Amino acid sequence: MSKNLASVSLLSEERNVYRIASGIRCDLVTLKLFVATAELGGITHGAARLHLVPAAASRRIRELEDQLGIALFVRLPHGMALNDAGRAVLAHARAILHSAERMQDDMQAFLQGNRGVVRIAACTSAVLQFLTDDLRKSHQRYPDIHIDLHEMNSESVIQAVQRGVADIGIYEQTVSHVSLSVVPYRKDRLCVVTPVGHPLAKLVASGQPLTAATLLEHDLIGLTEGASISIMLSSLARRLEMPLKMRIRVGSFDSMAAMITCGIGIGLMPEAVARQIIPSPDFAHLPLTDSAASRQFVLCYQPQSKLAMAADSILTLLSSDPAAC
Repeated sequence: MSKNLASVSLLSEERNVYRIASGIRCDLVTLKLFVATAELGGITHGAARLHLVPAAASRRIRELEDQLGIALFVRLPHGMALNDAGRAVLAHARAILHSAERMQDDMQAFLQGNRGVVRIAACTSAVLQFLTDDLRKSHQRYPDIHIDLHEMNSESVIQAVQRGVADIGIYEQTVSHVSLSVVPYRKDRLCVVTPVGHPLAKLVASGQPLTAATLLEHDLIGLTEGASISIMLSSLARRLEMPLKMRIRVGSFDSMAAMITCGIGIGLMPEAVARQIIPSPDFAHLPLTDSAASRQFVLCYQPQSKLAMAADSILTLLSSDPAAC
């Protein structure tokens, strides 16, 4: 007797192991067929919805039941009806099909350039003056495209794109000639920021122009090496064969403003930035007459073969502004 019980117990364990190990290997077509059969009440109607041969559809349903180890339908004289197990499977099948549709929609969004992560490297001047508004427009138009923004100087921007660290770069075009593709972005103009009592402020107030040669006679607060303004000042000094009196280099326009406020020197910065961070009437924003004071920013980007559709969408948005040219 005990031997027979042991045999029955062993047989039961073997069945359980078989059912667990076999798993479910049905495809989405089978799940769609199962749902259609359940909704229409018969395998013939379900097969017709999916354009399947009824015999092949019946085989698919039987294979699904075999894999699950349980019948899902009650076979009736004129159709099929779900049993309790079938109703439970129906809920799972609908959820799986819904997830598959969402996955397909998401992949289509990636293909169309409406979803993804775009890495942008931009110089500080571009970030402060233009990019914040452009990224707001980007978020409105492409809410599923996320921007990974890296703020750095213009030389570092170029290097980031060349190394593949960034998809798109924004820098001042006179910094370097690169092999990457470029398109115009925006323009700005530089001004000299001084206390209102500074000799240069008095010079401009008297109606005289502020030239690069006159500027270089005074102590300047510079930005770090690689910044387009620092490169421009060095270029002006070489062209005019004058020494560059750079009292200190700082990493941001905010730090430059703090140094100017303390009377350490004067600074060169974009007019729009000067209005933002030094709006006080105690300081003057002086126009520089040299042609180098007018700047053009450009967009550089990875080769089209390496550029994801999302990055291409953002590139198109950034380069479409009429103020770029």
